[in-house]
Amino acid sequence: MKLIILDHDGVINFDSNIITTPTEWRPIPGSLEAIAYLNQVGYRVVVASNQSCDRKVLDMVAFNAINDKMNKAVSQAGGRIDAVFFSPYSNVERRNFRKSLIIMFEEIAERFGTDLKGVLIVGDILRYLQAAESVGAVPTLVLTGKGKKIRTARSLPKSTKVFSDLAAVVDTLTK
Repeated sequence: MKLIILDHDGVINFDSNIITTPTEWRPIPGSLEAIAYLNQVGYRVVVASNQSCDRKVLDMVAFNAINDKMNKAVSQAGGRIDAVFFSPYSNVERRNFRKSLIIMFEEIAERFGTDLKGVLIVGDILRYLQAAESVGAVPTLVLTGKGKKIRTARSLPKSTKVFSDLAAVVDTLTK
């Protein structure tokens, strides 16, 4: 099975700190078509959001409404998202953000019955990429969102692949 894991903000849609309503969700040009193309060439596409769904910042109703808008937009572009995962911790409990991402990535592997070795995990924040490396996946940085700022971070995993955006990831991946 071919699998790719994508972050929401900064990868599929423009990052505006924390998106709390569907009206704030706006796709990055080319991202929806990139997801559709991944589906066409046999990839399962999973979104792993680093947001938690507690009432202080973003509740489940708003999170689901945002994802509904995203899924409809992807569908209109001819694609689909196979699953959406979110942080298992509330903002209060989130003491170790990277660990919560590792748990989420491991849950994805279990749910899809696969090993994450060689799976691209695409994000624009350092902890997301570090967690990808921790589970044996390929940390993949896009320079959209916060990506430009962390590109030169000392603690960026050495195996990180760097691309301008999700469309460029897909172009390289499917050649």
